[in-house]
Amino acid sequence: MRLVLLGPPGAGKGTQAEFIAKHFGIPHISTGDMLRAARQQRTPLGLEAAKYMEAGKLVPDAVVIGIVDQRLTEPDCQKGFLLDGYPRTLEQARALEHAGLTAVISLEVPNEELIGRISGRRICRQCEKAWHLSFNPPPQADLCQCGGQLYQRSDDSEATVLERLEVYAAQTSPLKEWYAQRDLLLAINGNQEIDNVFADILAALGESK
Repeated sequence: MRLVLLGPPGAGKGTQAEFIAKHFGIPHISTGDMLRAARQQRTPLGLEAAKYMEAGKLVPDAVVIGIVDQRLTEPDCQKGFLLDGYPRTLEQARALEHAGLTAVISLEVPNEELIGRISGRRICRQCEKAWHLSFNPPPQADLCQCGGQLYQRSDDSEATVLERLEVYAAQTSPLKEWYAQRDLLLAINGNQEIDNVFADILAALGESK
């Protein structure tokens, strides 16, 4: 299986990626991990990427494409792979055509649900335990079980979440259209129980648990 996983912030992409990689015995490859590894290994492309990352700039397509291509030639990718966070642009999608993708899985969750999932998160300043006001509420509204004060990360505020979702939609709409035209796109309802989402992914891929 050569797969790409798409999904907005809060869609549960990390959980499903773990399930998929384990089920098929393929590596879960995230762009962030690849870029960090290339930088640590001080490869020519990694050093090039580091210049942009350290300046807080987006790494150019050509550099990311080169790093991904190198990663996909490694032995653990011979039986397949699951790409997470790549491609992000049409140029990257075109560069990936040679890989012969099996499918592109897109987790679909309404924005209202995503905003609730993310903006309800709270972190303890003392022990750093994560809580959720709806799904895993703390003993008291603003206190952790250890007595530490709870806070909301700036990335998790409703306004920031909405902005992130708008960026994601603008970025992935052309990709979804590109893959739909090639009969590779599998839209999966991500607004259900975790196990049901995974079961739907397997069914769409012609597999069973």
